[in-house]
Amino acid sequence: MTNEIVENKELIAQSVRKFSERFIQPNIRQWDDSQYFPSELFQELGNQGLMGMLVPDYYGGSGLGYQEYVTAIVELSRVDGSIGLSMAAHNSLCTNHILLFGNDAQKSAYLPRLAAGEWLGAWGLTEPNTGSDAGNMRTTAHRDGDDWVLNGAKNFITHGISGHVAVVIARTGEPNTPHNATAFIVERGTPGFAGGRKEDKLGMRASETAEMIFQECRISDSQRLGAVGEGFIQSLKVLDGGRISIAALSLGIAYGAYDAAVAYAKEREQFGQPIANFQGISFKLADMATAIEAAKLLTYQAAALKDAGEPVTKESAMAKLFASETAVSVANDAVQIFGGYGYTKDYPVEKFYRDAKLCTIGEGTSEIQKLVISRHILTGISTRFK
Repeated sequence: MTNEIVENKELIAQSVRKFSERFIQPNIRQWDDSQYFPSELFQELGNQGLMGMLVPDYYGGSGLGYQEYVTAIVELSRVDGSIGLSMAAHNSLCTNHILLFGNDAQKSAYLPRLAAGEWLGAWGLTEPNTGSDAGNMRTTAHRDGDDWVLNGAKNFITHGISGHVAVVIARTGEPNTPHNATAFIVERGTPGFAGGRKEDKLGMRASETAEMIFQECRISDSQRLGAVGEGFIQSLKVLDGGRISIAALSLGIAYGAYDAAVAYAKEREQFGQPIANFQGISFKLADMATAIEAAKLLTYQAAALKDAGEPVTKESAMAKLFASETAVSVANDAVQIFGGYGYTKDYPVEKFYRDAKLCTIGEGTSEIQKLVISRHILTGISTRFK
């Protein structure tokens, strides 16, 4: 890691902490209770350079790497995972898909607005009947002259209602055949494109999750991203980076729960002394700290490999798997340390507990991560261990 990266990470961490204290911390309870999506906040995040972190400066972005990006997600998420999730989905999925596979005209049209936070991005792969089984998707796009006509629905989409632009993967071939999907850019306001039902969720309640519906939605071929039939292949490459962002999200939530647990264990007294003095509590904190450190190392290793242009599929899956399961475990232990108070909304750990679970599901479940990892191990695709 270069000195420049270290300095960038420190500056970003300090900046995001100050931002979170001012704009996020005072509103956490209200946003969570009402499931309010603070779309106006992301313009402020854009002003901070956090909405186009991976976008080169000549497209209006920050031109930074994944290590700096991970740092920003971690710091947002240790305060409110919902905001970390929305920021990550915007950067890693929609914006990054256009950055990786868009042509010059598409990049020039969309990346500056996305990087500035002027426009919020969405990314549509999952459907009601197809989560991991994306080759069987029912949302279709058929060619009609110089246009494409989209029909179908996507669900569990971050910013499915509020996103100004979406990258949508639609089936352009027969189900369960190779190269049967294509990616398209669809702007909000396009006839036939609408937001659907908003999900009422266990956690991450300040991050909007909703349907996107397409009914005879006609778009120009100029909105196609890359070659016909390459949409799913593109998506797998996008998800390699996306899994790093979910690992960072998980790491931030784990830090938040751990920090709260340590502070409480030092303050809470039973039998005439702080509960941190009791071995049952101190050993639990030691396990939490060790797991977080391991998750941090896996996450930043994957980020460093990504920055170096190295293959990262296995490593990003490992980071996402371990960090997400760590977030759930640490949040669970934090609630236990708080006792009855941990089960109430007056203390922060119950929200970390609810938020953490999504990390083991979104952008590929833990079971899918194990499938990805095991295939790489058993086929010899990647044998790198550092």
